[in-house]
Amino acid sequence: MTTPAYSQSVFTDIELENYAEVLLWGLSVARKGKFKKSDLVLVKYDPEALPLAEAVTGLLHRQGRIPILRAKQSTRMEYDFYKYANNKRLTYEIPGDHELYSNLNGMVHIMGPSSRTHLASIDPEQMSIHTKSLRPLRLILNRREELGEFGSTLGLYPTQGLAELAGLGLGDYTEQVKKACKLNNGTPVTQWKLFQKDAHEIVNWLNGLDIQTVRIQSERADLLMSVGERRTWVALTGRNIPSFEFYTSPDWRTAEGVYYADQPTFAAGARIQGIRLEFRMGEAVNIAAEEGQANAFTQLTLDQGSNKLGEFALVDKRFSPIDRYMANTLYDENHGGEHGSCHVALGQSYSNAYAGDPASLDSDRKRILGFNTSALHWDLVNTEDKRVTATLPGGEKRTIYENGQFTL
Repeated sequence: MTTPAYSQSVFTDIELENYAEVLLWGLSVARKGKFKKSDLVLVKYDPEALPLAEAVTGLLHRQGRIPILRAKQSTRMEYDFYKYANNKRLTYEIPGDHELYSNLNGMVHIMGPSSRTHLASIDPEQMSIHTKSLRPLRLILNRREELGEFGSTLGLYPTQGLAELAGLGLGDYTEQVKKACKLNNGTPVTQWKLFQKDAHEIVNWLNGLDIQTVRIQSERADLLMSVGERRTWVALTGRNIPSFEFYTSPDWRTAEGVYYADQPTFAAGARIQGIRLEFRMGEAVNIAAEEGQANAFTQLTLDQGSNKLGEFALVDKRFSPIDRYMANTLYDENHGGEHGSCHVALGQSYSNAYAGDPASLDSDRKRILGFNTSALHWDLVNTEDKRVTATLPGGEKRTIYENGQFTL
């Protein structure tokens, strides 16, 4: 069927089908339980991402699922929402959302924003209020995921707005997406499965070391943290496409030192660059930003957990072909480039980093083990040349990451 003019794609029809197959493969990996016929899958997409949403929806139909479609707000719609909404409208729960989320088996979220700065003039507190109001729905999905009843995946559709923010032409930006998602290969899912084997080897190595603490050292960062009890390292969960990160959720109470994010990020409607965080006794007690200081501070004060660590991750440059700034966290947190990358996330931790049944990781258990809880999950990326040193049982120090790659 011919694609309407309003949704002409930056991808060929074959690339769209390949992309849809990769996303739904990621979705199947992300869910612990198996998908069945007539399972409900929510497809959320930005308006410009319609061509990929159509391909995903068609494949879901062919797989016997029931796709539920939700287009996200355009930039104008989102701006008007925040500009004119009062507290009641900012926190209003749409009738039916609770029932829908309580029955979802999967979600495919396709980002394709035409702008990242259209909310720059909006009071960040407005966005903070709305973000916190969505937490009950997120908790429903988190719990369903822990029980194996739900899985989700996230992808990106290239747009002119993103390309301009990244300082790239749309064609070059799209090529980064194609090679990162392995769409240029005739069998992209097979290629992802091959990487999955390499990822499992590294995860097994990291978990086998029984790492007690990690210290990240680069030109402008020196941060020490404990991995924590009952932790596991995780990679290629299917939740993100692409994904080249190896991560865990550390014991937030142990973070000490300085972290620096050299990659620009977007939060609370504005660009934030050159973020320096100082941690004491597990909390980010000081934050400085070369650009967007006020918006960065808003992120840290969202709730009680927003100034604490929820994630630490490393990206090996041998695996990630992403070598340009992309103005999108999904890609920037997976940056390979010359030196590889690492990132920490302020806010919510990941229950799949628990070395046990995630269904048993209730709020009391999280508190005891130092798994952070927050409505925020804000990834901050460092692409500087770095060394990561692990302390092993008995006090032995071992370099586990250097020159942009793991040392196994």
